Amino acid sequence: MLTRVTNQSITRNAQFNLQTGLAALSKLQNQASSQKAISVPSDDPAGTAKALQIHGQQASTSQYGRNIADGTAWLNTIDSTLSTVTSILGRIRDLTVQGANDGAMSPTSKQAIATELTSLKGELLKQSNTSYLGRSVFAGNSDAGVAFNADGTFNGAAGSTVQRRVDANTTVRVDADGSAVFGTASTTPGSVFTLVDNIISDLQSGVNVGARLTEIDARQQAISAQQSIIGTTEAQMDRASQTNASQTVSLEAQRSSVEDLDLAKTILDLQTQQTTYQTSLGVTAKVLQPTLMDFLH
Repeated sequence: MLTRVTNQSITRNAQFNLQTGLAALSKLQNQASSQKAISVPSDDPAGTAKALQIHGQQASTSQYGRNIADGTAWLNTIDSTLSTVTSILGRIRDLTVQGANDGAMSPTSKQAIATELTSLKGELLKQSNTSYLGRSVFAGNSDAGVAFNADGTFNGAAGSTVQRRVDANTTVRVDADGSAVFGTASTTPGSVFTLVDNIISDLQSGVNVGARLTEIDARQQAISAQQSIIGTTEAQMDRASQTNASQTVSLEAQRSSVEDLDLAKTILDLQTQQTTYQTSLGVTAKVLQPTLMDFLH
């Protein structure tokens, strides 16, 4: 069966082919300009869905990264504070050893030691109320301004913790138990503030303070145990940070593979499409020559 081919049908087909080529050329030009493989969802529905999923994962990973950085800052603050507290307790122990030599010390010397011990107690109280971004690092999840009151009583939320989520399945404690570090009336060993007060009282009343050395050593051991916990947690945070960084790189590579285009290939395709379109224009112009009938119509 023969199909009649008219000038109009040839013209329509030529126009359709030219419009198709022009659309392809325009798409390549837009991609080369934006350097994105997907400009609108209709460009690649499956790729768009995958890109949205990857963006969601990137947002979560970015939040975990911020959590890790914040938690690490909490732990660094605590670690530095515990080192300072250990140093202060070391000085308190040295002064206690000096004060234990009753026979070799004058009342003036004992008073000088008592005065320094009072100052060191004040420094311990200051360290116990160390904060990070306005939050006490020793008060648990309490929003109280201080972890310990001026009289040395614990003001934090007993048994509570501050947690930071470092991935979809893991949370890490980033605060320290103030009652375990500095002690309270109900803990063993007891409050470090009460301990210093007792040393000062014994010193001023003539009681040999040598017996207090055991209590100081017990408090130092308790602080050392907390330092070990913080050190272990810092190592965990460091591993979480490395994992988070690796996931960030991997997700960015996945996103790029879906959304970004190969610029060199796109430029080559663009040049090819331009040549094809120009050739089509030339061929169409030669084939569809206007006739007298076109003018008469």
